[in-house]
Amino acid sequence: MAASENHPMGQPPSSPPKSKASKVVVLTGIGLVSVLLIGYCAAQDDYEEVGADCVDINNPQPDGSYTYVDEDYCDDDGDGYSGSHGAYVWYYGGVRSGIRVGHGSTVRPSDVQIVSHNGTVIQRGGFGGRSGSGS
Repeated sequence: MAASENHPMGQPPSSPPKSKASKVVVLTGIGLVSVLLIGYCAAQDDYEEVGADCVDINNPQPDGSYTYVDEDYCDDDGDGYSGSHGAYVWYYGGVRSGIRVGHGSTVRPSDVQIVSHNGTVIQRGGFGGRSGSGS
């Protein structure tokens, strides 16, 4: 005679419901693992690094490249400088050849770490970066 034949409903009794305490432990464990995973991912510095050179944008060379100048001419907010001696801006991702740099862009890339040729960090990777405001 099977166990289902002895039970009035024809089915064996189910296991007792889990207590609220065990559900709290499971949910707390899941929350803790989630927080640790998010913290670990946020701490990683796996951002692409892009080089930057300060260039005189008013004097392009015939091949489309620019002459790079001392990075002190480019201010750190990325807007550059325009004065009587030229207009100096950061040129991102370019390839240096002698005193020229080409094959890059004056458009600041986002979500990357930008480092000047001299090693100055212009923008950290990740969300946002530095921005300037004029008055």
